[in-house]
Amino acid sequence: MDIGKVPNSVLTELIINKIKANRKEILIRPKIGEDCCAVDFGKDVCVLSSDPITGAISEVGRLAVHVSCNDVASCGAEPLGLLMTILAPDGTKEKDIENVMTQIINTANSLNVDIIGGHTEITAAVNRMVIISTAVGKVLKDKLVTTSGAKPGDDIIVTKAAGIEGTAIIAHDREKELVDIIGTEVVERAKAFIDDVSVLKEGIIAGLFGVNSMHDVTEGGILGAVWEVTEASETGAVVYKSKVPVKDETQKICKVYGIDPLKLISSGCMIITCKNGRELVKELENNGIEAAIIGEITAGLEKKLVYENNEAIDICEPGSDELYKV
Repeated sequence: MDIGKVPNSVLTELIINKIKANRKEILIRPKIGEDCCAVDFGKDVCVLSSDPITGAISEVGRLAVHVSCNDVASCGAEPLGLLMTILAPDGTKEKDIENVMTQIINTANSLNVDIIGGHTEITAAVNRMVIISTAVGKVLKDKLVTTSGAKPGDDIIVTKAAGIEGTAIIAHDREKELVDIIGTEVVERAKAFIDDVSVLKEGIIAGLFGVNSMHDVTEGGILGAVWEVTEASETGAVVYKSKVPVKDETQKICKVYGIDPLKLISSGCMIITCKNGRELVKELENNGIEAAIIGEITAGLEKKLVYENNEAIDICEPGSDELYKV
């Protein structure tokens, strides 16, 4: 199999279709597009999500905290704790572990999240540090939001801008190379995008506002996230390319490496669907979060990206070739 995320068809056939529903307390089960599970505890629901960091070299500790907390936030839940597993390659120094743990602890503290457990190991099974984070959160049962709740007629809203996580990762990992091409100031601004990869604030706001679905934008970028929302919800979508916000720094870095900004990994962006998108955009902007309506959910199963000249192409399932690779 190719390097990258296992194709959804394989996941469905080999894993999802074979998992039995043994417990009635499980409210959200494994499904393409759903990043969290949810467990019924009466008035409250426990929301959990687990994610690895494998595609970055710098800032892995910070990213590890954000990716799983973002998934929990996409259910409208507040993350409370993290279990962190660190697999480090042979030759790792104590200072390397200390640096990563400092990133993890500082980032968790900034989100008011506790480190509640985990595992740390030096192993020949990896050739660079791999971190797996599991976030635990809670939300009132009647406020739980899923990826699969999108409904025809919903506005599709995106927060912040496309590709901000990938832009930050590339700027950190390829800094010396990029400085010679696009200049120090652009690279420094791009590196600073790492400070914007949390969607905790917008997740809580949107959850309280009342929306039909939310999905953190990760592998596959904006288009991959829209595909996953519609696949999980059994709907279609129309996305207007001109309405998708893309930062100038992202455009410049993507041009250097031939990357589509709309397919670039993008923690820090949230896809939200609801009936009254303009009101939600106003509410988000009143709380200091940039947001834009980029399209709508449709009744059919077709997923289309519409260009400025009205040409339309299919939005396809994200593949491993669409992840951050330079």
